[in-house]
Formats: sequence, structure tokens, C-alpha cells
Amino acid sequence: MIKKFSQDDDSVVVVVGSGAGGATLSRELSNAGIDVLCLEAGSPVERIVTDAQEMFGRLTWFDRRIGSGDLIKDFPVWSGKNVGGTTMHWTASTPRIPRAEFRPSRYFGDLKHCSIIDWPIAYDDFQPWYHKAEQQMGVSNTHGRPPLPANNHYKLLEAGARRIGLKQAHIGNMAINSVAQGGRPACIQLGFCVSGCAINAKWTAANTPIAQAMGTGHFELRSESFVLRIEHDKKGRAAQVVYVDAAGKLQKQKARVVCVAANSIDTPRILLHSDSAQFPRGLANRAGHVGKHYMKHVFSVVTAIMPKPVNFHRGTQNMGIVDDFVKGDRKRGFAGGFKFEMVSFDPESLTKFVQPGSWGRDYTDILSKYDHFAALLVMGEDPSQSENHVSLHATEKDQYGMPVPVIHYRDHENSKTMRRFGQQQAKRLYESLGSERVFIGPSPPATHNMGTCRMATKAEDGVCDAHGRSFDVPNLFISDGSQFPSSGSSNPTLTIVALALRQADYIKNQMQSRKL
Repeated sequence: MIKKFSQDDDSVVVVVGSGAGGATLSRELSNAGIDVLCLEAGSPVERIVTDAQEMFGRLTWFDRRIGSGDLIKDFPVWSGKNVGGTTMHWTASTPRIPRAEFRPSRYFGDLKHCSIIDWPIAYDDFQPWYHKAEQQMGVSNTHGRPPLPANNHYKLLEAGARRIGLKQAHIGNMAINSVAQGGRPACIQLGFCVSGCAINAKWTAANTPIAQAMGTGHFELRSESFVLRIEHDKKGRAAQVVYVDAAGKLQKQKARVVCVAANSIDTPRILLHSDSAQFPRGLANRAGHVGKHYMKHVFSVVTAIMPKPVNFHRGTQNMGIVDDFVKGDRKRGFAGGFKFEMVSFDPESLTKFVQPGSWGRDYTDILSKYDHFAALLVMGEDPSQSENHVSLHATEKDQYGMPVPVIHYRDHENSKTMRRFGQQQAKRLYESLGSERVFIGPSPPATHNMGTCRMATKAEDGVCDAHGRSFDVPNLFISDGSQFPSSGSSNPTLTIVALALRQADYIKNQMQSRKL
């Protein structure tokens, strides 16, 4: 039964965004008999086709963003504008953040120009939520489920790692079915996972938690509903959400609780745009942390032309991991750690990461060697800096009259050193296998957006507490990667889902005891 709520119903929990955090939260609360309304800016993805470029265009949020600092002006942020959010075009890599990375002050604490704080959650306390997230997502290589089968690209990565003395190459944990489960089939190794999974072997927020929430009788999804602001009552409690519907009309939905899960760019954008006489700097922003401490991981793409065909496009995209550099070592010249993740590209995208702007002979030479390419991603921990932030443009507005977000980001010197070291090690790995040529490509656009409404132990250090509850607005929650106080060196989605499970349990208990 699909529920329809009145806009005057102030008993509902309104969730903004249907990605990993918002969808998981919606499913958990509606399963508990709590009425939930989810507002999603995008529309459902009706059909997935085996055309990487077409699907990328359909699955990605291309609304205007402006970059500053080290970022190009038209900075692309790869987040999803569709039911299911960014999980519709993610690679499904689901590692946990390592225990040590919950306490970044121990190794980043002496870095200059940083705003480092530890997670207000102990790793041991968080482990059960990781376990539950892995079970619900059907993560392969965990809890007795087999890993995905090794493809040729992985075998090459593992061989190169061994050649240069690395010992922690392995098939990673993936939210892609290695066996049929959850009403979804096992992976058949179609490849190009980032473009969507045509057979639904890959977990997405749409095919699992949203689909499950739909069957509870306590959930409504309103797609093509672009949220502009959150309004509060005289007591400073979130009272209603203002949005533009599919017809372009302004609507207002009353709420008992509001949970914002609009990605780490648009979550702070909404809060900053929700300013008032009581909150002149934006809703939930009395301490000035909304939009601050933006992180996106330290990234670099390294590609190589190998002597024999690799066919890196065949099989699961990001299954290969090398963890030898995750544990930091100051002797390398930087603090913190990074990992290698195997990655592959469709032909058009490959040219952008090998030689941006190439054409003519260079372009055709690259394409002619497509089957011989191997590639990996250097992905490292990005130290929190308050100067890296999301703000609202003073004059430029989008089609709804909402100020365009400005993302300001500068690489820390520690990150630059880490990236160079990682690139050198990746080059060594490929050269040890006789590569014909190695390319150090540009950093990919932001796909792992984190930290703009961070959780903290004290209100002066962040926007929300360890459950994502706003310090300033008691019935407002942050429910996505904006909560992260540090980036860690791992892909963020598993942690976002685990946080949402934990938050849902907290909200349910608070509502049942009438404290919320």
C-alpha cells in the first residue's frame, strides 16, 4: 500500500533525499510503523541500458556548481539526482573505515591549517552497525558470503603488488551479489558498474531500502521535489519543508522531524538558505560550522598500457584493493594513509583521464590500445580544513531562484605529498610488469563528498551530535556523509548506511518515549 500524506500532517518524519542515508533511514523508520515522507529532487530511473555515457548523463546531477581555490570554476560534483541518489552510479565498494581512522587527531593533530577532530563514536560501539549494514546490503566477502570472482585486471594488480613487495592485495568487499540474495540475482560480470546494473545484482538505495519502504504502508516518496529551505517555529524547531514540485509549484510540507540527506553539497546549501532572524547564519549554524570542513578524498588516477591485453572493462569495476599504505608512516613524508583501488573506464572517459584534451593521433593511439590498459585509483585520507567549505553564491541563482553552491577547496601540502608518493608507487607497480607507458592522470571530480555538517562531541566543534541530531534544532537530523568529521581512506557509502541504521534506532526510541 502506497501512502499519501496531507501537507498539513505534522506527525510525519520528512526525509530530504533518497540516497544511501535517506533511503536506509526511511526504510528503518517506516518498518517501525513511523510515517515517513521522502522528498527527492530527481526522478526514478526507469531503465538501465548498456551505454556508459548515456547512463552517466542520466544518473548524475548536472545542476550548476561553482568551484574556487584549487578547483576549476565549473567544478563537476558527481552526485545522483534520481531516486536512489548517488548509489545509482556508484561502484559498490564497501570497506569499513579502519579503527585507527576514527581517531585522526593521533596522526593529523599536528598538521598546520587543519580543523581535525575525532569521531564522537568509538569504533567498537560502531561495529554492530557496520555488521548490520553489510548484512542488509548483501556485501560480498563478508559474513560467509564468497568474494566476487577475480577478473584478469585484478590478477594483474595482484601480480604487480607482489612484484614490488606489497602484501595486502585482495578482492574487496562489494555491495554486489556474489550469490543470489535479497530477491536480486548474482553478478554476471557485465562490467561498467558505475553506469548502473542492468540486472540489479548491485545494491542501490532504490532497489532495496526504497523498494522495501514502499511495502510498509507508512512511506510516501515524492520524486521531482526540489527542497529550497526548512522553516522553523517560534521555539526554533523545524516545522515545515518548502519545496518545488514536478509542476514547478511551491509547496510546503509540515513535519514532526526533518532529516536532511541531500549529499554534502546540497545538505549545507539547504541549511544555509534556511536563514531567519533566529538563525541569521543559516539553520543549525549558530557555531558557524555548516558548510565548513569539506572533504573529498585525496585522489589520483594512474593508467598504464600493458604488453598483453588486459580487458579491464570485463568484470566488476572496483573489486581489487591494495591496503599496504593505509596505515600511516611519517617516514614517507606525510601523515595518514591511502589505498589503491582498481578502476576501469569506457573508451571516452579513458581519454579524459589519460591525456585530457587529446585529439588526432594521440587520441586514436589511446583508443587503439584500449584492451591493453590497466588503471588504478590512489585514494587517501583528506585532512579536514575549515577553509574548505560550501557556501551560497551572492548573486547567481538556479532555475528555482536558489543561490548556486560554491565549493571552495585547496589541497593541503600533506595531501599533495601523499598523492605524489601514491603515484610513484603505482608507477612502480605497472613498470614491474613491463608496462609500455604509464600515465599520471588528473584527479577525478568529487564523488566522495563529506564533512560539511560534521558530528562532534561539543556544539562549538560541529553541527550535530553522534546521532546526527542538530545541536541547535532538536528535531533536525543530518543523515548523509555531511556528518563525517574525517574522511578516512575508505569509500564512504557503507559508513553512511551504518550511521543511518544507528540514527533510525535513536529516532525511533526518542519518538516512542515522546522526547522527539
